Amino acid sequence: MTLSRRRFAACLPALAVAAACRPPSENTGALRLGYFPNITHATALVGVERGLFREALAAQGTALETFTFNAGPAAIEALLSGALDATYVGPNPAINAYVKSKGEVKVIAGAATGGAFFVVRPEVGGPDDLRGKKVSAPQLGGTQDVALRTWLIGQGFKVDEFGGGDVSVTPQENAQTLESFQSGEIAGAWVPEPWATRLILEGGGKVLVDERDLWPDRRYTTTVLLARKGQIEARRPTLLALLRGHAAANKWIAEHAGEAREVANAAIKKVTGKALAPATIDRAWQNLEFTSDPVPSALIRNAEDAQKLGFVKLQGADLQQLFAPQLLAEAEKR
Repeated sequence: MTLSRRRFAACLPALAVAAACRPPSENTGALRLGYFPNITHATALVGVERGLFREALAAQGTALETFTFNAGPAAIEALLSGALDATYVGPNPAINAYVKSKGEVKVIAGAATGGAFFVVRPEVGGPDDLRGKKVSAPQLGGTQDVALRTWLIGQGFKVDEFGGGDVSVTPQENAQTLESFQSGEIAGAWVPEPWATRLILEGGGKVLVDERDLWPDRRYTTTVLLARKGQIEARRPTLLALLRGHAAANKWIAEHAGEAREVANAAIKKVTGKALAPATIDRAWQNLEFTSDPVPSALIRNAEDAQKLGFVKLQGADLQQLFAPQLLAEAEKR
């Protein structure tokens, strides 16, 4: 069964109540998986559409239910309420969930790295040209917002969460960002794919910063697979099966890149009603790596940057415990 975020939101209270009434032994039915209709979640899109998750779980005697979301907070709410067992999310929602739940969630695999850029208007020649200008990121305190603010501060600019400072940072939804960029309202935006490519192809923008250049080995976390600790403890074989399906999806993507783009785009259209333009997905796809490696050092640095900006209070949380490497290693042995 697949539900959109809208339909899922309607039944979330009932699911949350059911989760609250469920005994401590955790959910023992179908595995309930969340993901986004976005190419940064291509592992999930391909895994679902190709039946790779269902096949892996069926071998273990478990059915699959899927739910799609448009933003991390809604997916995390569902996960923490017990209405989901696992979900694909970005790094900052994963960190926030870990801190908020006091360690009751774990990153069980990576899914994608790369794919975020600071795209600016043609007249912006360098950082100095941004002084006094307005720029955008998808969500206040989100992954790209933290990256943008951290970079601006590193360039010597003052910024604040209210849009003040030397450069005004304004949170906008990605679709609105494209319109603002095209109209000249904003000078640039730090956005994930496919929106970076859309700003270039449809807005005439150019890349000022490829975020890969800011990280060791040009690798940083874009998407991870997050699961409730209770599910890992109570249903380890089920989570291992999910990870085998996850690995199979990444392997199929690597071996069938062209077809994988088509499968992912068809899945996006199925959920949103509109596919990406071929030129957009072809270009954006090249900027992403689909991998089970969550790049822990990058995720931890994301958390530390968010804390410096005041968006999260780690409160002494041991971020090394956010990861469950033994689970992934066990799945990969089979």
